[in-house]
Amino acid sequence: MSTVNIHGAGPNSPTPARLLAPSPPKPTNAVVVGLGYVGLPTALSLADSGVAVTGVDIDEARLLAIKADQVDLSEADHERLDRCLAGGELVVTTNAAAVAEADLVLISVPTPVDSHLVPDMRALTAACASVVANARAGQTIVLTSTTYVGCTRDLIAEPLRHRNGWTAGEDVYVAFSPERIDPGVTRHDRRATPRIVGGVTAECGRRAQEALQGTTAAVHTVSSPESAELTKLLENSFRAVNIAMINEFADSCHAFDVDPIEVIEAAATKPYGFMPFHPGPGVGGHCIPCDTHYLLWQLRAQRLPAPLMNAAMGAIAARPQRVVDRARYLLADRGKAFAGARVLVLGVAYKPGVADVRESPALEIMAGLTSLGARVAYADPLVPAVRVGESTLLSGTDVASEDWDLVIVHTPHPGEDLTWLSGQDVVLDTTYRLSPELRCAHL
Repeated sequence: MSTVNIHGAGPNSPTPARLLAPSPPKPTNAVVVGLGYVGLPTALSLADSGVAVTGVDIDEARLLAIKADQVDLSEADHERLDRCLAGGELVVTTNAAAVAEADLVLISVPTPVDSHLVPDMRALTAACASVVANARAGQTIVLTSTTYVGCTRDLIAEPLRHRNGWTAGEDVYVAFSPERIDPGVTRHDRRATPRIVGGVTAECGRRAQEALQGTTAAVHTVSSPESAELTKLLENSFRAVNIAMINEFADSCHAFDVDPIEVIEAAATKPYGFMPFHPGPGVGGHCIPCDTHYLLWQLRAQRLPAPLMNAAMGAIAARPQRVVDRARYLLADRGKAFAGARVLVLGVAYKPGVADVRESPALEIMAGLTSLGARVAYADPLVPAVRVGESTLLSGTDVASEDWDLVIVHTPHPGEDLTWLSGQDVVLDTTYRLSPELRCAHL
């Protein structure tokens, strides 16, 4: 940063004033690569801030669903989607060449783990390679997908240097800014949630901050993409460890015949030193079941132990089997054979208020019940069909009128009438949150 004398250079001039560097130009158009549960709301946020947005996705069926507004969004985002599509503020395409026309490029694709809990980088690697192949000088490129530490440099900054000879911070501006979207929870509006930005250089961070600040209440800039990448891994590892602990605590409460929710709510009255978490049948989505494994994967390669996080992820993975075991016990306690038992799973989305079944514990629970011979059905008003093993199951539509040997309450959605459960013989409430009048069993 240079120092200039704004009053001239005479001998009696005041002390020179240090001027701030001019703000980087605001982007007028952007490309969002990946239009899933994170990418599409991100595209709508950018469009809402006055940026013309092109959404790129390789899945033509997804684009048709977006154009028809047949996608899982909040009510407010459905309104934004209709308005932005009609007004041309958002267009969608499968053509990655659109990247070359943008001032700002955001990459937002899934980063799951495989069956061995190893990071599955195929979608991210392909998306980043596509962006690098179509990039132009002067762009700001921001990775938002949760990933391993160093990925922003490995998959974007270095390939741009090798392919085009571009230096990050001079020819192109590269940063990491992790998504912070909580689907189905309206009080966690993304515009009120600060964004983290870490640039490869200070100028990269400044450019990314300027590009994103219209979509959020505040931008917190850190010194590097690695710090931003670790921030996201810390956030969800913190949640994973605490969820594993509260599930274990709930099991302990069961041993003492004490309601764990009552204890949690009592502890939450303390205004410091405690944050409430709630027990359940497991965790789903592409965050908590996956993100910590990206960190553990790197730590294993460096022979660095992380026993607490390893134990937490193991406990989380084992939780659905705990539901299956409890179901077997409840039926046996009433003298009912498990083989041939009619079992209903109520709600299969991974959380209330969304249609997302990615990594949902319900799928593993249903597979476990089926493998033991139970006749399994499910009901979920937001999920019309699911794949369980080699079979496709359809959501039941009149389940309240039937008699079930066991009902497992997995994901009740907001506004659902569950009073009919009081007429069922055995109800296992894995959420711990149903009314005591329903006489539910718990894990």
